[in-house]
Amino acid sequence: MLKALFENQKKYLSRFFEAIDLAAANQILEVLIQSRGTLIFVGIGKSGYIAEKAAATFLSFGIRSFFLNPANALHGDIGVVSDQDILIALSKSGASQELIDLLPYIRQKGAKTIGCVSSADSKLAKMCDLSIVLPVEREICPHNLAPTTSSAIQLIFLDTLAVALMQAKQFSVSDFARNHPGGVLGKKITYRVKDLMLQGDEIPLCLSTDPLIDCLHELSIKRCGCLVVVDKDQTLKGIFTDGDLRRAIQAKGSEALRMHLSEHMTLSPKWIAPHLLAFEAAKIMEEDSAKLITVLPVLDEGRVVGLIRMHDILQKELSP
Repeated sequence: MLKALFENQKKYLSRFFEAIDLAAANQILEVLIQSRGTLIFVGIGKSGYIAEKAAATFLSFGIRSFFLNPANALHGDIGVVSDQDILIALSKSGASQELIDLLPYIRQKGAKTIGCVSSADSKLAKMCDLSIVLPVEREICPHNLAPTTSSAIQLIFLDTLAVALMQAKQFSVSDFARNHPGGVLGKKITYRVKDLMLQGDEIPLCLSTDPLIDCLHELSIKRCGCLVVVDKDQTLKGIFTDGDLRRAIQAKGSEALRMHLSEHMTLSPKWIAPHLLAFEAAKIMEEDSAKLITVLPVLDEGRVVGLIRMHDILQKELSP
């Protein structure tokens, strides 16, 4: 049963992507880009829930928006609407009486109106300044009654429109972080490498000319599983890990202990800048599944200023 329903939903959603009027969608996007007011979303029933979610999504992207209950709007709440605003009305049928009753008063306030419907000849579409048909072949509901596929299509359209507007306004990760300080998402886009990295004497540093035997104490006491190999100017030369130690002993025996670190270290190791997100450091560490790493040197203008460990990232629940 589920397999058949998934296949049907996939078919109906594919129909939407094939038939959506991109010219009309782009026209709406351009109006939103030029807007200097607030986006007001309205809907009744299931479309109302989608409208609420859409308002929250646009708001999270730094775009002023809110959901307006159509019934309450006609009992005073319409006072919040200005001539700079845009009202976006959602209705599959385009015949929701509450929205049809509301629209004339919204237009009296001077606000623009956009209708998102699934019936081109609907009264709501004709009343709006702009409208777009969101094609729905049928609902996944076996009776073709419950708003299921149509709700998914409304959500897809508005989420895509929100992302397009976000990109047009060049809303950055830093902007997103300022709006999402809480929860796991907030942590991922708030903590930076410099907030978690080891610094100063905490960093296990050695010179490339140091004999391996002289560095073993540093490797052990700093408990990072590596040595960051630098020159006298703190310029990164390489990295030496616990794994490199095992391989050196296996290959050279005790002779390896008298050799310089430059003969054992990994040249041109991966590194990260201190201002980048700690989440990005975790992604770099895990980008090669065949060769996972657990530490990254932190460089500022070519010099080692820190070391970030996967252990510290995981403690903050920031890994991908």
